[in-house]
Amino acid sequence: MRTTPIGQVRVSTRDGRGWKAPEVTAARTDPDRPSATISPGPADRRLPDGFRVLLDRRTRRLDGGAALLGGAPPRLVHLSARARALLPAPGRPLVVTGPTERSLARTLLDAGLAHPVPDAPAVISAAGVAASEVTVVVPVKDRPLDRLLAALAGTGVAGPVVVDDGSADPAPLRRAVERAGGTVLRHATPRGPAAARNAGLAAATTPFVVFLDSDVVPEPGWLPPLLAHLADPAVGLVAPRIVAPDPDRGGGPRGAVGRYEAVRSSLDLGPDPALIVPRSRVAYVPSAAMLVRVSAVGPVAFDPRMHVAEDVDLVLRLHAAGWAMRFEPVARVAHDHRTHPGEWLRRKAFYGTGAAPLARRHPGAVPPVILSPWTAAVCLLLLAQRRGATALAAVVTGVATERLSRKLPRLDHPRRGAALLTALGLSGALWQTASALTRHFWPVAALACLVSRRARRAVVAAALAEGLADWWRHRDRDPRVRTGPLLHLLAHRLDDLAYGAGLWWGAARHRTVAPLRPTGPGARR
Repeated sequence: MRTTPIGQVRVSTRDGRGWKAPEVTAARTDPDRPSATISPGPADRRLPDGFRVLLDRRTRRLDGGAALLGGAPPRLVHLSARARALLPAPGRPLVVTGPTERSLARTLLDAGLAHPVPDAPAVISAAGVAASEVTVVVPVKDRPLDRLLAALAGTGVAGPVVVDDGSADPAPLRRAVERAGGTVLRHATPRGPAAARNAGLAAATTPFVVFLDSDVVPEPGWLPPLLAHLADPAVGLVAPRIVAPDPDRGGGPRGAVGRYEAVRSSLDLGPDPALIVPRSRVAYVPSAAMLVRVSAVGPVAFDPRMHVAEDVDLVLRLHAAGWAMRFEPVARVAHDHRTHPGEWLRRKAFYGTGAAPLARRHPGAVPPVILSPWTAAVCLLLLAQRRGATALAAVVTGVATERLSRKLPRLDHPRRGAALLTALGLSGALWQTASALTRHFWPVAALACLVSRRARRAVVAAALAEGLADWWRHRDRDPRVRTGPLLHLLAHRLDDLAYGAGLWWGAARHRTVAPLRPTGPGARR
């Protein structure tokens, strides 16, 4: 056990040589370009024998399995006769036993149409990663780590590396980490969580690192499902599900805000596994808990100049470099959500300020809405609230469906398939529009409400419809908590108002409209 100031630490590597943890500085750098670099994705992406994948529950089989609809982002994939024969019955996994199954599984995984089965013994065995090959890095400032350190005990991970980012009284933290067999690195003055994580990453000597924030507590059995994903050589990052603390372990939701956060926290990405892809259902994962392959992220994973959204920036850079990333909800990590109303609203606004630097660094990656021309036209016509405009919206939808059907000649029933695609696209567009009115563009909507009765009707309808639909979608996300529709609606609207305020403040501060600019589905890949 040792406590060492950053910049003076000497770390023993596998070949016995030592090196100094780098001092990262943002001097004379372009703020719109990431200072951290990512290694290119692996050339060998072959899955091992025994690897199992299961179709996503949202993936639809068309024409008896001749085509699959779904994925991230959504797409239509036609299968050859051989691939169709290999595709197992619904609910059964595809097992890699040879080159053909390996190719099909790779295609399904890369499209987000299927996900690995992380608890399969063959997959865990193929991963070949022991817990001792993982270092846990924890950035902390003025917070006790007793619960987190106790949760790590017995997991077999290498001694945790705790980075004290300028705590006022470092002695209690040092003693606690010493008892847990870990190492403490110290910043004399705070440098932010990104710099602290990078310092811990530099001190790690293992091929894999788990970043855990100081306000999380992993639940039992959290690590093996994450390690199982490393059997896929293309995976550079895996993230667990972030949930509210368990009341049986001394935590649990507190107050109205706590109940809302238990089912609607922006850190909780839901109960379904996902391929992490920009502009999809799971477009990011929080750095509160994530496992990374060190060879993928390199020596500096997070941009130390970013004090918000540095995790989203990492995800975008890994994706651009060709690495796959996985969200695995079987692994659960509890997080102490902010439940004081003032702190909660400030945190939501803080998250909103991250959109501007992200939009400048990664153009088109974090738009407020993604609408095709025809769905944008339909939404605008419906917002006009005129009988003729509504009829014209129906005509536009019909024309779009017919044009799409002509692009689907390989389907047995192209018009039926086009109608399904049109319905899915339009419903998503209406959902995005209602959300944007009350979240990203609420300042504009509020001004319009001052001068237009139609605007007031549209905003009220959007606020009620989107809020109640959101409650219905999330009402069972945490079975320990029940939030009524009125509480959820009020909290959701406050959530959106705070985020939107932060979004506009960040755009003004960075002098850019990039995070406010809608885009189309083909504008970026």
